[in-house]
Amino acid sequence: MHTRRHFLATATATAGAATLTLAGCAGNNNGNNKPSTGGRLRATFPGAGPAESLDPHKGNLFADAARAKALFDKLADFGSDMTPRPRLATRWEPNAALDRWTVTLREAQFHDGRPVTAEDVLHSYRRIADPRQAYRARASLAPVDLTASRAVGARTVEFRLKRPTAEFPNVLAAFGAYIVPRDRFDPDNPIGSGPFRHASFTPGRSALFRRNDAYWDGAPHVDELEILVADEESARVGALLGGQVHYAHELSPATARAHEKNGSIGIVRLRNSAMQGFAMKTDRAPFDDPRVRQAFFLIADRRELVAGALSGAGETGNDLFGKGYAHYAASLPQREQDIDRARALLKQAGREDLRVTLDTSPVAAGLTEAAGIFRDQAAKAGVTITVRTGSKDSYWKDILDSGTIAAYRSGAMPIESHVSQRLLTDSTTNATHWRRREFDDLYRRLQSTPGPAEREGIYAQMQRTLHAEGGFLVWGFADWIVGTDRRLRGVDRDAPANTLDWARFDKVWLA
Repeated sequence: MHTRRHFLATATATAGAATLTLAGCAGNNNGNNKPSTGGRLRATFPGAGPAESLDPHKGNLFADAARAKALFDKLADFGSDMTPRPRLATRWEPNAALDRWTVTLREAQFHDGRPVTAEDVLHSYRRIADPRQAYRARASLAPVDLTASRAVGARTVEFRLKRPTAEFPNVLAAFGAYIVPRDRFDPDNPIGSGPFRHASFTPGRSALFRRNDAYWDGAPHVDELEILVADEESARVGALLGGQVHYAHELSPATARAHEKNGSIGIVRLRNSAMQGFAMKTDRAPFDDPRVRQAFFLIADRRELVAGALSGAGETGNDLFGKGYAHYAASLPQREQDIDRARALLKQAGREDLRVTLDTSPVAAGLTEAAGIFRDQAAKAGVTITVRTGSKDSYWKDILDSGTIAAYRSGAMPIESHVSQRLLTDSTTNATHWRRREFDDLYRRLQSTPGPAEREGIYAQMQRTLHAEGGFLVWGFADWIVGTDRRLRGVDRDAPANTLDWARFDKVWLA
């Protein structure tokens, strides 16, 4: 993410200017908790400056996702447990071999009144898969043969796959897999099928949208939605306290605690929104020895890491991705710190006086703090850790191949996507260099197995292996914290960031 100082265009008053009123802010207060209609809802997110776009296939930031969700739809989206829920698709059905899926679309229309069709879907997916572009959902579409896939009716798509894919519905819900019109899509004046219509957009400043009364999922309650960007938390909080915005994304735990006590704003904690951990490269010393990896698992005091690196805004992990999501192996015993056992494992491996460099970066909240805390924990086991701080601009790319252990963070996604994108021999973002033929075979078996109960058993087997000897030391799961104005109603409190009910500005209202 580019870091620039973007101040809210409307945030010209100080945080104490609570009397500032903006035209169009108020809704129709009906005296109870039933949805009111009208008004302009203002939300603020960190942004990316002049490079921002309304092209829904380009976005990587939460601001991009919020704008895309306002304008466009996907065929499916993830519920809070990361299972796909129907959106533009009403159903999906596989053939017996699981290599051909028939997807039926609902009756929906673009903002210009034209119906959303199977051809629009195929055009959108082919656009995303363009190898000349770096669209976010491109990797998710890898199983699909988009040359052979075809429309078999106005609202029916037959997806032909390169291999059996039992979890194909995850592809339909992939981050960034939005549907755009096939012959008249202009990112500067975008037409989508979402709950709001484009009104104006200034990259790095604001985007304004107006209610789509013909939206298939019901017209939004508010007349207008304005999404503003401000990189610095102080600007977002100041605008919220000053009454200039109703929703502020990404507040720090310290800020949340301070304002939660005095009740000046509402605090929404989006649980299990980000996995926090360390990625150990399993193909190079010292972490090519599973005893060293197991020792590091036992060095971690997870409660101390959550308390210190996340200021308590999260919960402990168990060296597995996806706590609270479908297929998570919750029955595995919780790993606890055991310094004596860690020392014994290091001695068995001939690594009593181990010295390692731990890469980290301020690219995401908690990474540098976690590195310092873990360095001190490791010293108790005789391990000397040198913390190396990398560039915010290139950190995620750098740690894929350089170094031996790095601070790591991941947003919400299905466990299957985590496996396919990060843990297979040919995965493009395999930060732990976990390459096991037998593990790859398990994944192929998972995707070739039609029965949900049988697949659940394979998920459990894969996670037992990762828990015992994998390269991800997952010490915690962070809350994403949102601040809300007391006038804002209907914000979902159970949806991790980037799931269906997160940033559902078509479902909230101003009281």
